[in-house]
Amino acid sequence: MLTNHISMKNLKYTVIKLETQYNLYCDTLANLLESKETDQDLRDEIELLTLLIEKWDSDHSYFKDVDPIVLLHSLMQDHKLKAKDLSAILGVSKGLVSDILNYKKGLSKDIIRVLSVYFKISQEAFNRPYKLKNPANSHLRDASVMNTHKEIELAF
Repeated sequence: MLTNHISMKNLKYTVIKLETQYNLYCDTLANLLESKETDQDLRDEIELLTLLIEKWDSDHSYFKDVDPIVLLHSLMQDHKLKAKDLSAILGVSKGLVSDILNYKKGLSKDIIRVLSVYFKISQEAFNRPYKLKNPANSHLRDASVMNTHKEIELAF
């Protein structure tokens, strides 16, 4: 029989149940990440908060209906990144990044993978259909196409 047990009141962090708790944990994590200390207790606390926050994010997927490019713009703003920074992170040209950010090119599987790892969010957040602008039809009122590949047969 175990006589040693941890009282729930002694726990510094618990599973996140409310958005206010989520926001508090996010702020706490941000402060810990800015800390100059590097002891094991601090690393454990950062790891625990990260797991709790990721669990909340996963359970409350805020990205379900968000356009992947809008999400990318938001993440870039949050992380104070410019297109040239994203180009270096992705290992692609600034032109491709510009085309992606302006809905002219879609996100490849490799780019989705890198974005997911870099921003620490699920690939599903970026891997959803969205409309691309088709430059060939830019003179039309609604010059967009879905982010899918279709073969078009030309009638001669």
